Amino acid sequence: MGRRSLLLLLLAFLTPGAATPVPPALRALSSLHLSTSFRSRPAVAMKYSIHYIQQKVDHFGFHTDKTFKQRYLIADKHWKEDGGSILFYTGNEGDIIWFCNNTGFMWDMAEELKAMLVFAEHRYYGESLPFGANSFKDSRHLNFLTTEQALADFAKLIKYLKRTIPGARNQPVIALGGSYGGMLAAWFRMKYPHLVVGALASSAPIWQFETMVPCGVFMKIVTTDFRKSGPNCSESIRRSWDAISRLTEKGTGLHWLSEALHLCTPLTESQDVQRLKDWISETWVNLAMVDYPYESNFLQPLPAWPIKVVCQYLKNPNVSDTWLLQNIFQALNVYYNYSGQARCLNISETATSSLGALGWSYQTCTEMVMPFCSNGIDDMFEPHSWNFKEFSDDCFKQWGVKPRPSWIPTMYGGKNISSHTNIIFSNGELDPWSGGGVTKDITDTLLAIVIPEGAHHLDLRANNAFDPVAVLLARSLEVRHMKQWIKDFYASLRKMH
Repeated sequence: MGRRSLLLLLLAFLTPGAATPVPPALRALSSLHLSTSFRSRPAVAMKYSIHYIQQKVDHFGFHTDKTFKQRYLIADKHWKEDGGSILFYTGNEGDIIWFCNNTGFMWDMAEELKAMLVFAEHRYYGESLPFGANSFKDSRHLNFLTTEQALADFAKLIKYLKRTIPGARNQPVIALGGSYGGMLAAWFRMKYPHLVVGALASSAPIWQFETMVPCGVFMKIVTTDFRKSGPNCSESIRRSWDAISRLTEKGTGLHWLSEALHLCTPLTESQDVQRLKDWISETWVNLAMVDYPYESNFLQPLPAWPIKVVCQYLKNPNVSDTWLLQNIFQALNVYYNYSGQARCLNISETATSSLGALGWSYQTCTEMVMPFCSNGIDDMFEPHSWNFKEFSDDCFKQWGVKPRPSWIPTMYGGKNISSHTNIIFSNGELDPWSGGGVTKDITDTLLAIVIPEGAHHLDLRANNAFDPVAVLLARSLEVRHMKQWIKDFYASLRKMH
């Protein structure tokens, strides 16, 4: 189960100056005048009201009328009935308040777009539990945890808001989301184009399915991040796996390693070694996702450019096994104990409890089947092939379900999506999920924005004085397109009347 648990939790994120060369992917952005919204300014206060809507547990069947309460948040401080808009966050695998607090871009843009902000919680996460406390106790209850049902919830909510909020009826709605939420935002525009005029899909790996991209691309990008952040950094990590194996083969090795890594629970048997390796691997992956240019607290409290800080401890791979593992501890400590509060390291935890691990585990075992592999040559991880049968057997053992790896490409079109319009796919080159994302324009309305110094959905985070120029340019371009979508919507509305 160790390797599958690593896969599940994967999802769950260079100083610029005037002389910094602008890569080809951003040349079009360099001519843009930066919106004043993205110049340094105080953080926006996040004030919202909490609401609930009764949703059908099953939107597509007629056998049951059972309903549940879906939570959503509204912030309408800057909303204007005249010429305004609705920015709709397509909630992903966690508590919606956590996502709301980590999507500062929407708050920064609310005034400029005269926007009402809506943050919709994804079913089976946070407080939006279709079967309450029993939602995860019976896999039959989980049968309604699908992307299709979640998108139908969002559609029903938008129809409800337009019907019940005076002035909202004839306003354009734009879907926004990051990571899995970005995938949902893109798919929402594809499936419900009559409800949303466009979508911003940030760090959305919509092609990380079947054989649309190589299974090793993810770990390769993680490795590149570490290789570029310090001399010998990725090589030290690559050599650490055999060092762990050699140390734990000795009689006192498990005890020594438990002490050296300051583990809360000592390693006691050989199967603990694989768990340890998976935990360390996941830590390096998470660091690649949240390699932000300023201090942050997205998955854990971290310093600015955390991989550079980590790599300061991993400069020399040619040391003894014990010395190397002591260096690995110092590196891990940056991620788990930057605040200085941790007394020991817990190999059962890698990220915030605001993310819903149970629900996501089920989703990866049904629809969200994303192949990952490593070879230890193009990446710094131990070789591990993608074994679908093993993965499927593990899923059946845990949930009593068999994954359907072809369903998402069948449902949402895979790479054949050129018939759709008005979707922006933004990706950071530092983000390992960019390997499964759209990084080149498909048409003149299906646009790709690549942010060279961007990690996981950096463009959706709040404006920060330490933001690289590239992300400021990306946000300006995103806003320019959103304004055009809004303008086009009102122009077509006037024609109708």
